[in-house]
Amino acid sequence: MTRTSLDITHSSRATSCRTVAKYATKAAECVGTIDRRIVPGEDLTALPVREHARRLIAECLRLGAFEELADLRVTQWAHMLGFRGHFSTRSRRYSTTLGDIRAERQEHARDEQITTGRLPLLEEDTVLVISEWEYAGKGYSPGDALVAALTASSAVIGGGG
Repeated sequence: MTRTSLDITHSSRATSCRTVAKYATKAAECVGTIDRRIVPGEDLTALPVREHARRLIAECLRLGAFEELADLRVTQWAHMLGFRGHFSTRSRRYSTTLGDIRAERQEHARDEQITTGRLPLLEEDTVLVISEWEYAGKGYSPGDALVAALTASSAVIGGGG
């Protein structure tokens, strides 16, 4: 079933942009896009891509014609399904940074460990050192003894080295 609408709202345009960007986060071989820019007016039927990718590229070109979406530059990035850059890059203008996400995740994990009692509540500049020593025995472990014996015998047979 194919739907075509000439009178779409800004909200549905934004939804279309999000849908196209969703596919940009998938592996290129899964979506089947090309590795070069597409020139407006280019014959999309001649592109060596699957029909699904062709429709997504066509949607990028269509959305790029709307003036209020010009700053997204989806036409210039239609070959990347409208998403410029690597899928995991974050723009401070539109989103957050991966460093901020990582820091928030670390803080959440630390807070969870404190509230569940697995980590004591300490001052921020406190270094917690957890160590425990126990007597393991005298001499080599059986495995270490075997390695030492093999090393010694190969040194004798091989002339020390």
